[in-house]
Amino acid sequence: MNYLITGGCGFLGSNLAVDCLRRGHTVTVMDNLSRLGSSANLQWIRSQGACRFVHGDVRNQYEVESVVVSAEPDVIFHLAGQVAMTTSLASPILDFQTNVAGTLYVLEAMRKHAPKCAFIYSSTNKVYGDLEQFHYLESHTRYDCVEHPDGFNEDVGLEFHSPYGCSKGAADQYVLDYHRMYGLKTLVFRHSSMYGGRQFSTTDQGWIGWFCQKAIDQASGTDSEPFSISGNGKQVRDVLHVKDMLQLYDAAVCSIDNAAGHAFNIGGGIKNSLSLLELFTVLNEQLGIQLRFFKIDARKSDQRFFVADISKAQAMLNWTPQVDTVNGVASMLKWIKELNDD
Repeated sequence: MNYLITGGCGFLGSNLAVDCLRRGHTVTVMDNLSRLGSSANLQWIRSQGACRFVHGDVRNQYEVESVVVSAEPDVIFHLAGQVAMTTSLASPILDFQTNVAGTLYVLEAMRKHAPKCAFIYSSTNKVYGDLEQFHYLESHTRYDCVEHPDGFNEDVGLEFHSPYGCSKGAADQYVLDYHRMYGLKTLVFRHSSMYGGRQFSTTDQGWIGWFCQKAIDQASGTDSEPFSISGNGKQVRDVLHVKDMLQLYDAAVCSIDNAAGHAFNIGGGIKNSLSLLELFTVLNEQLGIQLRFFKIDARKSDQRFFVADISKAQAMLNWTPQVDTVNGVASMLKWIKELNDD
């Protein structure tokens, strides 16, 4: 089959591109190479197989339409986007142009030129807002939600907060509406946290990888200074390893006829939930250190607790995460150490 991956040189996109190549598919990757690590990921993709690369930007409608026409896709993974809440607050117009207009351009090109293909959109849990309408229990290491102890399902009301939440939420709704209005085979994944190899993390995105790097720096003596965390460290997310992510996207393609028009909350589930403090315990144990850090103010619109109730994805897509947090974090540390040694 022919796969088109927008944002295909990012963390998830590059892993999906290589996975598709290894399974014998034809892959077209579109990326503007603006993110940290994207050029390195492109080199890695090319080292794994013959992939067509288009240096383009989803904010350019002409470029989007051109790549859809030339790729003749059976499947589109639309991953291109502005991914950091902090960036959206600093540059809301850029955030809108990338996430809303860019998504609409891809949908329109698909409607006109590839109406039979499958379309999977990478959305976010931020479409549910701060979730402060619920009650939370605070323990020594984490928050838990009283009303949803096993995680939030898709029936939780949408409530867009921050430019990032508004832009991703608007795009999310466009994707679903193109199924309702035009009959296109589109679906939405509302992701919690994901991590794994090829993720070049920053302070704004990819928290598992960012703190793994900080832990490695302190363990090796490369940087002995304490690092900062936003808030009290008890914020909870469920984390999903990239190996499970690859299985998820493949399952979505296989199930697209039944799953089209649906949104799915996606993460590792309650069994794979971690607070920052709990992640630090895992890192301390695996590296034999005691992490040094200090606290600064919490970030705006930072959910105290988000864990995805993944029962809908399990039922409709026949998919369940397999990589637990201890093994997943160990593999993340291994990849970062190998990257640092290169």
